[in-house]
Amino acid sequence: MKAKTLDKNFDEGKNVLEHFDISKATRPGQEQKRVNVDFPTWMIQLLDKEAKRLGVPRQSLIKVWIAEKLEKTVSTGL
Repeated sequence: MKAKTLDKNFDEGKNVLEHFDISKATRPGQEQKRVNVDFPTWMIQLLDKEAKRLGVPRQSLIKVWIAEKLEKTVSTGL
């Protein structure tokens, strides 16, 4: 299929994924690397309480909070 036809099909809302091998697709800059972090018990308890309140896993809450802090730090130049 030519790129022009693919673009047209995509623009028309047709499913074009069948034309791609997404088994090896990656998102640049989104690769995962496992790290271990030790937190005091009181901090885990508060994290779990907040995660439960928001209905998300503890790990997701930690990732979001760290990402927010890093974005703020980068944007303010601190």
